[in-house]
Amino acid sequence: MGQTLFDKVWQEHVLAGEEGNAQLLYIDLHMIHEVTTPQGFESLRSEGRQLRAPEKTIATIDHNVPTKNIFTIKDAISRKQIEALQRNCRDFGVELMDHGSEGQGIVHMIGPEQGATQPGKTVVCGDSHTATHGAFGAIAFGIGSSEVEHVFATQTIWQRKPKIMGIKLTGKLQAGVYAKDIMLYLIHTYGTDFATGYAIEYYGEAVSDLSMEGRMTLCNMAIEFGAKYGLVAPDQKTFDYLEGKPRAPKDFKRAVAYWKTLYTDPDADFDYVLEVSIDDLAPYVTWGTTPAMGLPFGEKFPQVSDHNDQRAYEYMDLRPQMDATDIPISYIFLGSCTNSRLEDLIEGAKYIKGRKVAPHISAWVVPGSRPVKRAAEAMGIAQQYIDAGFEWREPGCSACISMNADRVPPGTHCASTTNRNFEGRQGKGSRTHLCSPAMAVLAAVKGHFYDTRLDDQEVPVL
Repeated sequence: MGQTLFDKVWQEHVLAGEEGNAQLLYIDLHMIHEVTTPQGFESLRSEGRQLRAPEKTIATIDHNVPTKNIFTIKDAISRKQIEALQRNCRDFGVELMDHGSEGQGIVHMIGPEQGATQPGKTVVCGDSHTATHGAFGAIAFGIGSSEVEHVFATQTIWQRKPKIMGIKLTGKLQAGVYAKDIMLYLIHTYGTDFATGYAIEYYGEAVSDLSMEGRMTLCNMAIEFGAKYGLVAPDQKTFDYLEGKPRAPKDFKRAVAYWKTLYTDPDADFDYVLEVSIDDLAPYVTWGTTPAMGLPFGEKFPQVSDHNDQRAYEYMDLRPQMDATDIPISYIFLGSCTNSRLEDLIEGAKYIKGRKVAPHISAWVVPGSRPVKRAAEAMGIAQQYIDAGFEWREPGCSACISMNADRVPPGTHCASTTNRNFEGRQGKGSRTHLCSPAMAVLAAVKGHFYDTRLDDQEVPVL
């Protein structure tokens, strides 16, 4: 019997333990940030211990940083966490993409950008969206603060192997429909707990057609689908993306030869297979307070079916039988580890076409990293946003999680490219509507949500 991609990578990293029970895995890459690491570092310090493998640890500052007047950090807790990570990285010999540095960015951006995220690796971070890195054929998953300490001390972690779900995506996306819409469709159709207990491997012609950025979006939102892991088998797009990156293997040809062995064997069996055609997929917008409360553009919001629907409608101040165009948006947020890569900014800019942000809209563009920001500025993309009336900001998690100064005001409806739309996620009382970067930008210039498939007919190629 053949092996799945997940089986192959997992097996290569097991140090102890029997399948069916917790097994000890070696960790190739530990990504860290300022929020989930202070306890682990302090424990090492109090016990007089060093990091087991500082060279396999990369740090950045992202959750707490302001993206405007970036060195003015008014919140005392945020400032303390940032200063603690800076001190800990100095004391323990960890490379830090420091606040304001040229490499700084969201933790799930810098691993791929640096070429540190590679096929066949195990990658962990104290953040649930670590699954993003699985787009490169890695086993990547979020861990808790106590587990962060365990990796610091041993470069290993105990985990129970999950079941494996294959999601086969067939067909081709229409113009104006994106990887984000695929995930919002899956979560809406099957629920936020559908893949609980599974690792997801995305495959099929539609996945092969996606860019690395699109694949990262799929894997990033595997957690919103209930899975802890999301993977895509590496292919030539993966190799091309990594070649020339600062941390790419020095013997790149040898690395590629190994990476080409990382695929699911034809005679391997998934524990569950879901096959979905995306030929007729429409762009999605969420109306409620979970990623599952979304609909294809043009459909009416559902009738109340339970107390969760009722609470969502009350919180969002919406009603059944409205549609996306009825949502009174006044904020736009283009950012987060889901959709703030260069491709996302380019796709969004295609919908500006010389237009201006509507007078009642406040629109922010927050690149996910400073390399993305610099690249967009060099291409002229940033200037297009600025000329249209968007705020062009410095990198960070920003209004995705509101652990910083960037927050959506109470009672305000925000078209957001983030991954979560929970109550208060973007600020106390904020009302979040998840969508693709294209949908968010188009909403900013139209003044309301609009079907990206229709407008896309006029989109010039940049």
